[in-house]
Amino acid sequence: QVQLVASGGGLVQAGGSLRLSCAASGSIFSINFMGWYRQAPGKQRELVARIFSSGSTNYRDSVKGRFTISRDNAKNTVYLQMNSLKPEDTAVYYCKVDLHDSSSWLAYWGQGTQVTVSS
Repeated sequence: QVQLVASGGGLVQAGGSLRLSCAASGSIFSINFMGWYRQAPGKQRELVARIFSSGSTNYRDSVKGRFTISRDNAKNTVYLQMNSLKPEDTAVYYCKVDLHDSSSWLAYWGQGTQVTVSS
């Protein structure tokens, strides 16, 4: 079994910054990627950014240049540094880990953390 614990959300004014963290623990053999998704009210969940074991990254266009995803492999922890936040970044942010637990590839979701950006 794998547990994901996310933290770092909150309320911030437009132009401010927040840093999200998500730590994975449990039966982890290897990790393919760790990432962040978000879901605003009435909208579908969307990819924000993800980082692969190789270090390569994907970002949605609207956050490029403002958000940075990073990863501490030793701690199985992924971070999302969010700068120059905009009201449209307001959403519940979820971390996702795609991993192998020595028997199969599985995807796990962390509990959401609310990010609210006021104008």
